[in-house]
Amino acid sequence: MTAAPPALPPLTDHAGATAHLSRDAVMAQVIALCGELTVLTPTPDPFGRLVRSVAGQQVSVKAAQAVYGRLETLLGTVTPAALLGVTGDDLRGAGLSWAKVRTVQAAAVAAETGQIDFAHLAQQPDATVVAELVVLPGIGQWTAEMFLLFALARPDVFSYGDLALRQGVARLYPGEDWQAVTGRWAPYRSLASRYLWADNARLRAGGAPL
Repeated sequence: MTAAPPALPPLTDHAGATAHLSRDAVMAQVIALCGELTVLTPTPDPFGRLVRSVAGQQVSVKAAQAVYGRLETLLGTVTPAALLGVTGDDLRGAGLSWAKVRTVQAAAVAAETGQIDFAHLAQQPDATVVAELVVLPGIGQWTAEMFLLFALARPDVFSYGDLALRQGVARLYPGEDWQAVTGRWAPYRSLASRYLWADNARLRAGGAPL
């Protein structure tokens, strides 16, 4: 059996990554239009970040922030023990759907029993992190990949399950195979993904297409 590749370290400086991405003429234009993006750093609280991600599934950013704020008010600190110390009705009252209640409770049990060692996920390869998370109810490939990108700041994540990313590739590279396009961006596909999202936001704000 082939061993999984080791976890790539987070980017601490975008200079080399943007230079690499800019070898792609289209991406170079996107970078020029969108400007410099902030550097992502790994979260010190991966469990809380996963709960925040679950709270934000299929709702607006504003609604997700409100729900997570109510969870913090209810629990004090969003920890596995705190989540398991309240009832499903309590969590439902904070704004989680019953499906999300099941997900966060399952994550809390996994953390408490050691099924998932959240404190050491940052040392695990991408594929291992995804495999551990997707066994939880309500955690699919997309959520796991967003966790890799935003919670662990992994540098080479492209989630084809993300509609905005698929649309961005189709718009900017019409007729090209998405795997060939994104393959040119490796090992900095996370930053490329963020630029695609930024370009979508720019267009929604009335910016001119390339």
